[in-house]
Amino acid sequence: MIDVIVVGGGPTGLMLAGELRLHGVHVVVLDRLTEPTKESRGRGLHTRSVEMMDQRGLLDRFLAVSEKFQVGGFFGGILKPWPDRLDTAHPYGLSTLQPATERLLNERALELGAEIRRGCEVVGLSQSDDGAEAGVSVELADGTRLRSRYLVGCDGGRSVVRKELGVAFPGEPAKVETLLGDMEMTEDQATVAAVVEEVRKTQLRFGTIPNGDGTYRVIVPAESVSEDRTTAPTLEEFKQRLRAVAGTDFGVHSPRWLSRFGDATRQAERYRVGRVLLAGDAAHIHPPTGGQGLNLGVQDAFNLGWKLAAEVNGWAPEGLLDSYHAERHPVGARVLDNTRAQITLLGTDPGATALRELFSKLMDFEEVNRYVTGMITAVGVRYDFGEGHELLGRRMRDVGLKRGRLYELMHGGRGLLLDQTGRLSVAGWADRVDHVVDVSEELDAPAVLLRPDGHVAWVGEDQQDLTGRLSEWFGAAVG
Repeated sequence: MIDVIVVGGGPTGLMLAGELRLHGVHVVVLDRLTEPTKESRGRGLHTRSVEMMDQRGLLDRFLAVSEKFQVGGFFGGILKPWPDRLDTAHPYGLSTLQPATERLLNERALELGAEIRRGCEVVGLSQSDDGAEAGVSVELADGTRLRSRYLVGCDGGRSVVRKELGVAFPGEPAKVETLLGDMEMTEDQATVAAVVEEVRKTQLRFGTIPNGDGTYRVIVPAESVSEDRTTAPTLEEFKQRLRAVAGTDFGVHSPRWLSRFGDATRQAERYRVGRVLLAGDAAHIHPPTGGQGLNLGVQDAFNLGWKLAAEVNGWAPEGLLDSYHAERHPVGARVLDNTRAQITLLGTDPGATALRELFSKLMDFEEVNRYVTGMITAVGVRYDFGEGHELLGRRMRDVGLKRGRLYELMHGGRGLLLDQTGRLSVAGWADRVDHVVDVSEELDAPAVLLRPDGHVAWVGEDQQDLTGRLSEWFGAAVG
């Protein structure tokens, strides 16, 4: 029997597969597409995702195919300079088109031993928790049946897994629709830039962005909300909307892909039903304002991977797997709320214009800018681990150590005790937690216990207190 089946071979599913393989879990990824996507929907990684890639030793691969950009203070079409003293060693995002992101995560998953099967469409599933028969049965479109101990649906906003589970997906339907696609254009770029600048004075859901390969991402409001957004727009529809909104179609031609999206905002009521879990767009959909969608998904996977591996490998403490929903559902809800706010700010009516002007002035305050940037980039995420040190529940930024730096020690996806006292011990948990005795001038704490996802689970110097937290997060001691 397979340990874990991951349905969906996009960034979320591939990130999860890699995380599971770090812990020796037998994982099979099923994707209905016969080839990796060529659609560059997700255009990059925000700061927290950059940190995650560094934590797993992948950052150099992404830097080789990406350009850095600063995303500070970007909210609802308002752009402000990057705030000072943001709590990260990586104060930038990476402009990485989704096909490149998927290629790198696919390569990583395969290197670690994941099995990726393409052209496999899941059409049904059932689960049982009955003794030796406990597991999940999956039916594919060709009649093949597979069984696994657990299954994770990473199969997008129209998730078959979520529908098969009967999990409610409440929220709001789309009220506006936008066309986007990658294509070439004959108009010279100086003229294009001038037109875009003028149009964006009144319409912020419009623009062109060079992809770096001779094509441009083109974004333009649709005439109305379509009943079926699974049908891609035609190039002629793009041209008509460009002429209507901008007075010119820029000579667009040779499209690589064309799509449409609405501002529907929905979230699954539950991220776990028995042995089946949801992640990425299968768990939440929202407008792409702020570029948070792909990032939210891979961050779901980063939170879930080690917990699910612990369950499969038999050392998970009670409630650990349920903490995935407890931690990530509120994060998803906050992202949905901030995209709702951004859609309002992008409006063209006088009220939205006045609100945007007010919000722009507020973001000139350093604290407001830092708060907004932390929200969009996800470096501001803090899980509720109870009262305690200000670091508790936050992800630990990469700090310099006397013998290197913190993130270099986290490539294996294990827990880590960074001990500046030299008096502590992880005896009994050494198979799950690394003990590093080193000193950092950047860390104002005697010692910190980090979960595999880099969030701080404990701060202090008392061994008895530490032992309790080791049991809480890493299960029973061995030996």
